[in-house]
Parts: sequence; C-alpha cells; structure tokens
Amino acid sequence: MAVSLSKGQKVDLTKTNPGLSKVIVGLGWDVNKYDGGHDFDLDSSVFLLAENGKVASDSDFVFYNNTTGGNGSVVHTGDNRTGEGDGDDEQVKVDLSAVPQNVSKISFTITIHDGESRNQNFGQVSNSYVRIVSEDSGEELIRYDLGEDFSIETAVVVGELYRHNGEWKFSANGSGYQGGLAALAKDFGLQIG
Repeated sequence: MAVSLSKGQKVDLTKTNPGLSKVIVGLGWDVNKYDGGHDFDLDSSVFLLAENGKVASDSDFVFYNNTTGGNGSVVHTGDNRTGEGDGDDEQVKVDLSAVPQNVSKISFTITIHDGESRNQNFGQVSNSYVRIVSEDSGEELIRYDLGEDFSIETAVVVGELYRHNGEWKFSANGSGYQGGLAALAKDFGLQIG
C-alpha cells in the first residue's frame, strides 16, 4: 500500500523498506484542453545535488540528452513528447546503494519545453504526480499528487530523495518556478546557454 503524501511532507524510504536499493521514480501528467498552435512537451529532469544544494558538474544534471548520472546510479529512461496514455509519462531508475557519497539529494523536476515562448504554463496541466516504485517487486511505495496549485509556473520541483542518517527519505516539494528549466538549472548551480 503506497504512502500518499501532501505538499511538504517527508517520509522514510529505506528505513521502512529494509533492503530496498533499486527504485523507479515515475512521473506523470495530463495536458488540459489547449489550443495554442504549439505542441505541449513536458520533460522530467533530475539534479544530483551535493550538501550545498548545487550540482558538482554538468554530469549531475540527468535529462533526455544526458540520460545517466551518478556513475550510472541514476538513469532517465527517455523523453515522452506527448504525455498521452495511462501510467507514467517518464521514468527515472535509481540504484540508491550506488549513488556516490558526494550526492546528498536527488531532485526530480518537471518543466515545460519552451513554455515561455509558447505561452504555456502549469495552469494548463492536470493530474501531475510523482511515485516511487520498487524495481524488484513493482510495488508502489510512495505517491505524491501535485494537485492544481500552479498557474503561471513553467517548472516544478516535484520531490526529492535525500540522505538522512544513512537512510534515504523522500520529500514532496511541489514548488513552482517561473523561467522554466533555465531558472531551475541556475538555482542548482548550472549555466545553461
């Protein structure tokens, strides 16, 4: 039975699931009726953060053009350009036992590709969620439904896996950003041209 979280809640992941190391982080969304003449492309991205909340290098930014990070411990399974269909729209596989020690937090985000120039935002997106599934058993362990808290934002930090006293926990963030991926990346210590 999955633990269902609200914004701001934190929950133990490895402590309550002894032996758990391989998880799949599934992200999903639906686009509301939208007729702006442009495709609506949402992307999930992952930032592997050091203690200071910043990436150590560009390779700690995992997304559809750089699908593997953390010495292979974090793998993005690819871009879904339509968001159609049931189930997860995009997935990230994480081997918690192999995440490098200098990574203290793994931040999962969803951004709208070219959201500003296409006049698109998260007010036009519904049913967004992040869930954590055991890769071995397929069991859904944690789920966070983001709700309809957003209007003008073009990027959302949906949740974070983080180390605490040698165990991994999950935090349901749900914090929105204007400025899309570029603003998010800058906050996490990356320069995107």
